[in-house]
Amino acid sequence: MPINYYIVLALALFSIGIVGVLTRRNAIIVFMCIELMLNSVNLLLVAFSKMQPANEAAMTVAGTDGQLFVFFIMVVAAAEVSVGLAIIVMMYRNIHSVDINFLNRLKH
Repeated sequence: MPINYYIVLALALFSIGIVGVLTRRNAIIVFMCIELMLNSVNLLLVAFSKMQPANEAAMTVAGTDGQLFVFFIMVVAAAEVSVGLAIIVMMYRNIHSVDINFLNRLKH
C-alpha cells in the first residue's frame, strides 16, 4: 500500500483532533482529541518505519524500530491520561463542572 494513503489518513485524524481541541469545552473530549492527534502521529511513525529497508547486518526486520518507539509513546500517553483524568475528577468534585472555560476564572 502506498505511503500516501497513510499520510492522508493521519492528516485527517490530526485535523479532526485539532478541530476538537479548538472547538470543544468539555475537558474529557479535549483529552480524547489530544489522544487522537497523538495516535495519528504514531500511525505516520509506523508507516514511515515500515518503508525503511531491513538491515541484513544487524538482522533486524523492517519497521520494528518505529513500532517499538510507538509502544513507548503509548505507555507514556496512558500515564498522561490517567493523571489528566484524575485532575478532571478532582475538578468535577470541587466545582461540579468539567467546562474548561471555568478554569480561567480560577486564576484570580
